Amino acid sequence: MSILVTGSAGFIGHHLALALLRRGEAVVGLDNYTPYYDVQLKEARTKRLRAFPGFTEARLDLTDAAGVRALFARHRPRLVLHLAAQAGVRHSLENPRAYLDSNLIGFFSILEGCRAHPPDHLVFASTSSVYGANGRQPFSPHAPADHPVSFYAATKRANEVMAHSHAHMHGLPCTGLRFFTVYGPWGRPDMALFLFTRAMLAGEPIQVFNNGHMARDFTYIDDIVAGVLAVAEAPPATPPAPTPEVVAGDPDPAGSPVAPFALHNIGNGCSVPLLRLIEVLEDALGVPAIKDLRPMQPGDVPATWADVSDLTAATGYAPSTPVEVGVRRFVDWYRDYFGVA
Repeated sequence: MSILVTGSAGFIGHHLALALLRRGEAVVGLDNYTPYYDVQLKEARTKRLRAFPGFTEARLDLTDAAGVRALFARHRPRLVLHLAAQAGVRHSLENPRAYLDSNLIGFFSILEGCRAHPPDHLVFASTSSVYGANGRQPFSPHAPADHPVSFYAATKRANEVMAHSHAHMHGLPCTGLRFFTVYGPWGRPDMALFLFTRAMLAGEPIQVFNNGHMARDFTYIDDIVAGVLAVAEAPPATPPAPTPEVVAGDPDPAGSPVAPFALHNIGNGCSVPLLRLIEVLEDALGVPAIKDLRPMQPGDVPATWADVSDLTAATGYAPSTPVEVGVRRFVDWYRDYFGVA
């Protein structure tokens, strides 16, 4: 049976689909090639997937409910790895409608496809941005995440709640993964590492927000892929009928007393200052950064740091790539892909 990977021309979806194909799985890759960033990069990612006979390409917009229903009916995937979304905190300030369409209406199409043709497990992408105004670090999935500070974060938190309702009503095993600043080869051009590399090689200044007082849990793509694949084969179980004490209490935000549902952080488990990342990038490129220090952007947060202990306990997840290694691998890919000496 096939595995459906949505967003297969995107950064994380591409790497996931590639890993699955390399281990001999049949993969249906869905993407609509939105022009949010360079479509040629998306086409180049998909070209790598087409080299495998087990790959089936589906060019489809998630808002096409009939098309998504037909796709599920045709392929009846045993796993659904839902990575497709309109990403980016800053872009959500400029074009919130895109997030409504892709992240809410599109996610509903996926949920309904799963309801009609249930897979063994739906794994979907959430984000560290859901923690919003929560300042207690490291961020724990057991803590509330009900104060998002961007519309992007609000749509992803809504996905978590929507998935829980389908898990409860239809017995659909669902796991949401809150990704923390994923980077690496074939990455997104709107992310800081990509933007910094391009500007530094051109001798241009880089925009450093909050005057450099930023930190992120930078997570290398190979570690992310290993974690997602481990989660995919371990769906949450349907809990036993809740006792009156459980019903009367406050449910754990990371799970559910009434549904086969789980939420996990997936990150590197440490917070790296942005200025340290820039130092590592300077070393890898052999080029000094010209820093354009700017104030904090609306909708952003000064620091992220993932508590991944639950994911490690559940799956053995063990991220092992420090930024000093991951950044150099990204730079090597960038130079090769763009032909930069």
